[in-house]
Amino acid sequence: MQIIENTTEFYLDNKSAVALGKFDGIHLGHRRLLERVLEQKSRGLRTVVFTFDTSAASFFGGETKELSTREEKRAAFFRLGIDVLIEFPLNRETAATEPAEFVARYLAEQMQTAYLCAGPDISFGKGGAGDYKLLSEYAETCGYQVELIDKVRVKGEEVSSTRVRQAVRAGEMEKVSAMLGAPYCVSGKVVHGRQLGRKLGMPTANILPDTRKLLPPNGVYYSRARLGDRVYRGISNVGCKPTVSEEKIMGVETYLYDFSGEVYDRAMTVELLAFRRPEQDFGSVEALRRQIAADVEAGRTAT
Repeated sequence: MQIIENTTEFYLDNKSAVALGKFDGIHLGHRRLLERVLEQKSRGLRTVVFTFDTSAASFFGGETKELSTREEKRAAFFRLGIDVLIEFPLNRETAATEPAEFVARYLAEQMQTAYLCAGPDISFGKGGAGDYKLLSEYAETCGYQVELIDKVRVKGEEVSSTRVRQAVRAGEMEKVSAMLGAPYCVSGKVVHGRQLGRKLGMPTANILPDTRKLLPPNGVYYSRARLGDRVYRGISNVGCKPTVSEEKIMGVETYLYDFSGEVYDRAMTVELLAFRRPEQDFGSVEALRRQIAADVEAGRTAT
């Protein structure tokens, strides 16, 4: 997959099929867009995802956390078979681009767009004035076919990144999975912790997610963990854990069932499946040990 980043001066030398969107948390609506674009390969079109290197919510203020980090999105697009990913730089200059210029310059001229699909809430250009109506108005002039992909509904509720974010913040991981079409994942490299779990006879693997990654409420979650090409059932604690320094930062600590071996410095992805209990303080190490043992036992049949 070709990745175009940090530039507005790019040119695609083949006709392209383009999915246009923010793609924060690749949910069922996004997946439908991507499926339609991938279908255009049969017409000989190059499949392209056009998104922004910074979310509009982050650039214009307000939201600072992401459902999907840049690395996670890149990995997802690669797995799906997208040919080109354009991470368009969002800055003061590009944000001031008139919508009509955006369509004519980037979509028509530089990307040779022959097919374009977007959701009903698409916005681009100065003041976010570019929308699906404008894309349709310029379709014939600029020589592309445009398709509107309607919102996907789960149990009668429209799926959107905003709703996914709300569910993550509420710890409603089953609801998150239903809207994403897959479990909510947190990735990182396994680092050394306090090794308290090892001392208690229940060793854990600790990862430090990207600081921009949105995490659910602190607490214990039933989980699965991916290490290389293997998947292990697990139970995870999301919370502030001291690592190699004395500074407390957010981490995910996971007990892996039926695992033996070395995990330090390995990349691990944890799927948070369901909330078990909130984070709590314990009066003694023995009380903590008993609770961890209860959590581990409950997880044997829950995942």
